[in-house]
Amino acid sequence: MASGPSPVETTHPVVHDLFRKSGGERYGLTITGFMVILEQVAAKYAAQGTQQQKLQLWRELKLEELALARGCAAGHEIAWQDFLGRYRAKLYDMARGITKEDSAARDLADCLYADLYGTSEKEGKRVSRLSFYMGRGSLEGWLRTVLAQEFVNRYRKQKRLVSLEEQEEDGVQFSAAGPFPEPSADDRLGLAVDHALERLAGEDRLILAAYYLDNRTLTEIGKVVGVHESTISRRLEKVLKGLRKKVLAGLQQRGMDRRQAEEALEADVRYLKVDVTRKLQETRSAAFQQNKGSD
Repeated sequence: MASGPSPVETTHPVVHDLFRKSGGERYGLTITGFMVILEQVAAKYAAQGTQQQKLQLWRELKLEELALARGCAAGHEIAWQDFLGRYRAKLYDMARGITKEDSAARDLADCLYADLYGTSEKEGKRVSRLSFYMGRGSLEGWLRTVLAQEFVNRYRKQKRLVSLEEQEEDGVQFSAAGPFPEPSADDRLGLAVDHALERLAGEDRLILAAYYLDNRTLTEIGKVVGVHESTISRRLEKVLKGLRKKVLAGLQQRGMDRRQAEEALEADVRYLKVDVTRKLQETRSAAFQQNKGSD
């Protein structure tokens, strides 16, 4: 029985040359890890290819951009700093070109920004949208495509909501939603915190995730985001104050008066049934689950 094409070894001189051209060592990649990435690309675009076909495919990749993207996906600080320097302003410009409005553009770019950083984990590993970039086209073009997909998904979701409103105006009757259940105070606090976290902007979730999940210092987060640590300190304080106000409002919506809501927030956090870590990890958009972007 004929066997398939033999694998390309990491000792192959072409692989060494490709790794050198990628600059992957700067972003913490090893030649073995780089080979894994190349084989992922080959599995998608040349699954039955010969060694020579694989090598030709790899020679045509945007190697430096591929290494940069995978370094960012792995959480490498220098990779992320390089990415910000090259693409952060472009992300906002591309988002503005899609939305035609500054505030919507910033919201769209920030949401993708958090996805690119990777605020979610799967089986103990960071999940970054950049891990789906395969290097066949430019990274800038890939980012533009992913932004457009995100915008379309948001538009479709908004259209569904508008459609419901239009039906309501036309007299369509919907079954009435029941009142809030009467859970315990701890349960209500958990629900209010969950809701408040879900409403955070993408970059605010990124800062919270970096601080509370990755245990990054303010200085490290400042380098990642591209601002001084004092700015991150003020931003973190502002985010936490805003969360507190939203949680208080959520508790009052769920039947507590102001005094009860404030007392609930004063409870010892060790006894709160609130898994903030899980919620931060689950705040990735539904679009990420449905559309992982094309290369």
